[in-house]
Amino acid sequence: MNENNGFKYSILASGSTGNSFYLETPQKKIIVDAGLSGKKIESLMSEIGRDIHDVDALLITHEHSDHIKGIGVLARKYGLDVYANEQTWSEIDSKNMVGKIADEQKHIFEMGKTITFGDLDIESFGVSHDAIAPQFYRFMKDHKSFVLLTDTGYVSDRMRGVIENADAYLMESNHEVEMLRNGPYPWSTKQRILSDRGHLSNEDGAAAAFDVLGNQTKRIFLGHLSLHNNIKELAHMTMDGYLQQHDVDTKREVHVIDTSHEHATKLYDI
Repeated sequence: MNENNGFKYSILASGSTGNSFYLETPQKKIIVDAGLSGKKIESLMSEIGRDIHDVDALLITHEHSDHIKGIGVLARKYGLDVYANEQTWSEIDSKNMVGKIADEQKHIFEMGKTITFGDLDIESFGVSHDAIAPQFYRFMKDHKSFVLLTDTGYVSDRMRGVIENADAYLMESNHEVEMLRNGPYPWSTKQRILSDRGHLSNEDGAAAAFDVLGNQTKRIFLGHLSLHNNIKELAHMTMDGYLQQHDVDTKREVHVIDTSHEHATKLYDI
């Protein structure tokens, strides 16, 4: 099989301040979430040599502002089709979170379903997070796949079954537990983040990554790091160390890669 099948991706931004992901195949170009300003998303796209005019669709994971901030602007400016599940749309619309989007641009992507976009299959799966109906995605083409998974308090057996043995993952490493406990957030916020409907810690993210990686897995990107409750080097060291302790060669077999809340990664081939 030809390794370079035109299946490429970039983590445009990942962090507690805003999230966005770009993926392309020869037939389709898709953005998942736009949790930054429309102008910033345009800038991030230009960092990887891509034009948002060419994007076919925007997918939404859930309604929190660090995932939808720029959705309305981009949908209106570029006439993009936008996909989310019915409950998420209902929440967004009832609270007017993204402004007016034309009805013909709004589409339903049911949780637990697979939709085919040209040469790309996308499977949605539910996660455990304090949003209305949060879902993330596995992107599949020619027996290769990328899994996007942040914003979950834990990884269930059901989720593992959907996401195992992908070629690459964006895996949540939101916080270091002691930094969070001793940090500036109110106790109620700390409890929310630490709960089963919050975010994965560095340790939990590392354990989840190890549980799902398989012989196809080549890259694990560290996602959704908190600016206040984590340090990039610490998240990296935790993931790398955990995998090595469990006999995963992180020098040659599975590469651990940092992401940024303000700069896109390079465009990777799957």
